[in-house]
Amino acid sequence: MKILKIKRTMTTQKQTGKINVQTENIFPIIKKFLYSDHEIFLRELVANAVDATQKFSMLNRIAEKPVEEGELFVEVKLDKENRQLLISDRGVGMTAEEVEKYINQIAFSGAEEFVQKYKDQTGAQLIGKFGLGFYSAFMVAEKVDLISRSWQSENAVQWACDGSPDYTLTDTTRDDRGTTVVLHISEDAEEFLDAGRIRSLLKKYCAFLPVEIRFEGEKINNTSPAWIKKPADLTDEDYRNFYKELYPFAEEPLFWIHLNVDYPFNLTGILYFPRLKKNLEVQKNKIQLYCRQVFVTDAVEGIVPDFLTLLHGVIDSPDIPLNVSRSYLQSDSNVKKISNHILKKVADKLEELFRENREDFEAKWEDIGVFIKYGMLSEEKFYERASKFCLFKNTEKKHFTFEEYKQLIALNQEDKHKKLVHLYTSQPDAQHLYVEAARNKGYDVLLMDGVLDAHFVNFLEQKLENSSFARVDADTMDKLIAKDETRVSRLDEAQQNRLSELARQVVSSDTYQVQLEALSEQEAPVIVTRPEFMRRMKEMSATGGGYAFMGEMPDQYQLVVNSNHALMSRIANESDEETSKNKMQQAIDLALLSQGLLKGEALSGFMKRSIEMMEN
Repeated sequence: MKILKIKRTMTTQKQTGKINVQTENIFPIIKKFLYSDHEIFLRELVANAVDATQKFSMLNRIAEKPVEEGELFVEVKLDKENRQLLISDRGVGMTAEEVEKYINQIAFSGAEEFVQKYKDQTGAQLIGKFGLGFYSAFMVAEKVDLISRSWQSENAVQWACDGSPDYTLTDTTRDDRGTTVVLHISEDAEEFLDAGRIRSLLKKYCAFLPVEIRFEGEKINNTSPAWIKKPADLTDEDYRNFYKELYPFAEEPLFWIHLNVDYPFNLTGILYFPRLKKNLEVQKNKIQLYCRQVFVTDAVEGIVPDFLTLLHGVIDSPDIPLNVSRSYLQSDSNVKKISNHILKKVADKLEELFRENREDFEAKWEDIGVFIKYGMLSEEKFYERASKFCLFKNTEKKHFTFEEYKQLIALNQEDKHKKLVHLYTSQPDAQHLYVEAARNKGYDVLLMDGVLDAHFVNFLEQKLENSSFARVDADTMDKLIAKDETRVSRLDEAQQNRLSELARQVVSSDTYQVQLEALSEQEAPVIVTRPEFMRRMKEMSATGGGYAFMGEMPDQYQLVVNSNHALMSRIANESDEETSKNKMQQAIDLALLSQGLLKGEALSGFMKRSIEMMEN
């Protein structure tokens, strides 16, 4: 495809020409393909001004005849009356020739071809090339003026363009070196004439740029944020203050990790462990990604493993490959290396905390436990590390590593198949009766009431050798940890049959399956249990576990009638059929009531029957 040359008409004071593009209008294509959000223009223009300022400082330091720098800052101004937004710097500036080179030469033969070629290019070095950052101004401006004076010249130039390929370049005057970009805001971008909107965008995108940014006399940014400093130069208070700067209304973090890598890639940052409070979704997307202190995004999926998105803080790397507009992460081997490195640093930090101060680690377990379990569920490499410091917590609020807990229950909670049975409760208050029954047998019960524990239990059954998990109400204790001995009922076959028949008459719903078992006299007369597999699958479906069909299935319970309980003996031997039926109904209702399963008409009937029994 033929490349068009710049057409120009030269005069003494004024030059006109066409920007080097083949399509009739490049700007709609830039809008459509290169920038996902119009507000990005402010980041691009301020970042350009910062680059020009830093370039001036660098060139001036090595110049044979340095000039006086004076104050170095970028100033953003609003002129609402004239519908103008101005971004000015005292940087390196440009000559007429440099304006032609950096602004006019969008050097490609066709806009469509360019977009296809570069929109998915990897490499942060593309940022700022071809003047595209500058041209983002036309997303919100109907006309753009650029006034610039080179640091090595007394002359200034003014470039103007109305969003078409036509431009003008004229001589002008400017008191000082640097560049001012004047945006004549278009009718459909009225929001960018609002001071509050501009201030919020500057706070969002420019909060940590390395050159001072001013807006309406206010300094917007912190030019030396904590993450660019050496860890040895920072105190704990410095880290906490920086966290407050990032998240003004958040609670103090638990602890943090300072990242500082220069090989085989460049990476700096600070990652904070927040107090999760068992709420995963609200906490996500709090890590901010920067490229040389320019804010890029707070959606860092792909740069860090998914579970690390629960962390808060900052990552800054020029080696994270972005497309030409900085809007999208590109696929690249460096990303995987960075992700693996961050995962390793997090695991190192957690293991260090566990080994150096286990008491403090246990005190923070309610918050970091959710994070660690999420990581183990989602990343095999993290599981291998975390299995050394992941903790079980039992109902007595004691903590154990996996290996420690194995030793604790090895003698007493091994079933007849030589499998270790981990008993647990997910609702210690509601399941108190079952927890007590387990304790009475000398069993230990884990507390698994976290947002991820339904998944975690299922996961650990696959990971821990020769082990199973059962919630304390999944069955009777004799079956949860089955031993070789078998308990015999004290009732004869006729008495047992009568109990079974009475129970089935009382329970008409298909939700409850009645079964008779010879339990200990100390066990309750009627016990409500929930089949472990179905209950667990339904819980996992409720938290997005890939078992959605289970959520549609009705609940199922087992009503276990203890034939060895004294009450059941009396009911079996009761001569009056109505009395025996009422007593069985009362015993079953008590069991249902203890699990919050007695409601509506059935609850009213239970209360009425209870009063009548007390009166009699």
